Amino acid sequence: MAKKTEGSPEQVGFHKGALTTLAKERQELGRLLAIVEQLMQMHVKALKDLGVDLEAEAKKAASKKALEEKVK
Repeated sequence: MAKKTEGSPEQVGFHKGALTTLAKERQELGRLLAIVEQLMQMHVKALKDLGVDLEAEAKKAASKKALEEKVK
């Protein structure tokens, strides 16, 4: 079992402050990811409305990449 040691109030305050800051950063990152996802979905919808088959494009890109890897 680990030995428990008492930290100074400064150390405790530093770590609590760091956790608070990091929790806010994580929350902001989640918000940013949601915005990026929403924008990507808007572009996907626009491309589908324009008649672009994204699944076919993805398959074509994957097969091209596989062919390039095979050549190496």
